[in-house]
Amino acid sequence: MIGLLYRTKGDKVIWTIVFFLSLVSLLAVYSATGSLAYRERGGHTEYYLLKQLTVLVMGLVIIYFAHRVNYTIYSRVAQIGFLVSIPLLVYTLAFGRNLNDASRWISLPIINLTFQTSDVAKLAIFMYVSRQLSRRQNLINDFKKGFLPIIIPVGIICALIMPANMSTALLLGASCMLLCFIGRVPLRFLASMVAAGAVLVMLLFAIAKLSGMEMRTKTWEKRIDNFVHGDHTDMPYQVQQANIAIAGGGILGKGPGNSTQRNFLPHAYSDYIYATIIEEYGMFGAFLILAAYMILLLRSIRIYKRCPYAFGAFLAVGLSVTLVIQALTNMAVNVHLFPVTGVTLPLVSMGGSSVLFTSMAIGIILSVSRNVEEMEGKQAEKERLERVMANAENAAVA
Repeated sequence: MIGLLYRTKGDKVIWTIVFFLSLVSLLAVYSATGSLAYRERGGHTEYYLLKQLTVLVMGLVIIYFAHRVNYTIYSRVAQIGFLVSIPLLVYTLAFGRNLNDASRWISLPIINLTFQTSDVAKLAIFMYVSRQLSRRQNLINDFKKGFLPIIIPVGIICALIMPANMSTALLLGASCMLLCFIGRVPLRFLASMVAAGAVLVMLLFAIAKLSGMEMRTKTWEKRIDNFVHGDHTDMPYQVQQANIAIAGGGILGKGPGNSTQRNFLPHAYSDYIYATIIEEYGMFGAFLILAAYMILLLRSIRIYKRCPYAFGAFLAVGLSVTLVIQALTNMAVNVHLFPVTGVTLPLVSMGGSSVLFTSMAIGIILSVSRNVEEMEGKQAEKERLERVMANAENAAVA
């Protein structure tokens, strides 16, 4: 155990955030799955607690091994991941499990594991964009040679995710655009990216209506219309229940396990887990969760500034940006500052593949941090030896 702790490197603050969010996840999921356990598991509430604990332990194992890998290896993995993501997303659209008129999941036949292929694609495209940005810094002002090779893969992935998961595709596109901005892509190129994205969305709406997928487009339109024009009398049911949960939480909350709205709030253990946390831990608990993600972003920016190589810098800040944007979107939906989406709270919401891929992203960030620390340690040791030798030479001369 001591040897394992000794081999655990990287930013200690990020490690602390991971353990904090994992603990919050266990408490919140155990509380929020009470009624689900009675419906699905005959009242065995420990089932979902043990399931989430198993997933989180697996996530910690992934973080550990991912952070022990030299981050430069992920540059080669990025190409493979991007190429694999395309057929996976196509297969999901054609043969994936359908829920609410959207195909998002596929099942592996032998081990019977169900996962969202968009999770694979998100991780792969961020590694790929980081690789391309680092390799094309000298061409970044050239639209054809510098920008298009970066943005075309992003457009392909977003277009394949969009029919089944509009919110994820838009958030992914926005996160990639922010990473490109950090990577010194000219604003005029980014503006063209936004315009192309708007055209793509309108084209998708038109294709969906012509192909008989009006149910899905009506869902998107209804959510936006309810958010923009709706009032308290015609709010969606989940928004009403989330508001009741938040109002009941107050400053310090009702206490762990004392939520009442978990019995009425749809997906209180995943999409609306933040509202459940506010009800039980109040605004104080809500602030701690928000602060944890903000600190994760700030520490990743610190890694970005310290990393001497472009790929590692873009990789660390890019992966942290997508996690934090997802977290902020989930929180905004829960407090009704954003239209209803199916975005979960990273590392906190109950899940399988989403927690594991989030853990992989954090492990990669820690891999960059570990390598930065090792390089700085070697540089500091080199400078120390130079000072010792200089002092020895001065003493000999004297």
